[in-house]
Amino acid sequence: MNLTLVGSTGHTGRYVLAEALRRGHRVTAFTRNAAALEARPHAVVEGDGRDLEKMRTAVADADVVISIINGGDSRDPHRAAEATRTVMRAMTETGARRLIVTTPYPIVARRPVLVLWLLRRLLATQYADARDLERAVSAADLDWTIVRLTRLTDRPATGAVVIRRELLGMPHALTRADVATTLLDIAQEGHLSRVAVNVNGR
Repeated sequence: MNLTLVGSTGHTGRYVLAEALRRGHRVTAFTRNAAALEARPHAVVEGDGRDLEKMRTAVADADVVISIINGGDSRDPHRAAEATRTVMRAMTETGARRLIVTTPYPIVARRPVLVLWLLRRLLATQYADARDLERAVSAADLDWTIVRLTRLTDRPATGAVVIRRELLGMPHALTRADVATTLLDIAQEGHLSRVAVNVNGR
């Protein structure tokens, strides 16, 4: 599978890149900092995710694009949504169809109430950007999947992952290694098209 990974040097992207290469996929890594790559993908495109020309180069010939972009902050509040719109435009122009994006589960969660209230105050800009990203993706004429993730850790993979379309009960932590496996399984199996799913540890 030809896979383009946007956000390949982020905390989660590093795990996805390593697992994709382990599975034998041909990976093009898009990153703002190529020097930070810990693995050796087949191709590297370095730049800002809003650079359309570079994004076209990155997604050309991709069977699947996996995009892992953190929500914005006070200095760059619309980073994730703007970059994702660039990804989608580049895909449309180059003929790529399959897109998988990640967002934080708390943007839709209802419990635990107090924790969510605190998170939404502390991460208001990031969550607003993630919601905008989801709106853009869900309106796109692509074969997309939105994967919402619960609290992430760097612990070893457990293999215990719950994927649901409905809201989760009490969310549990999720390892980044398990996220990598989940995203690549979704990419390879070709299911969960044009839906948002919530992913939880056990």
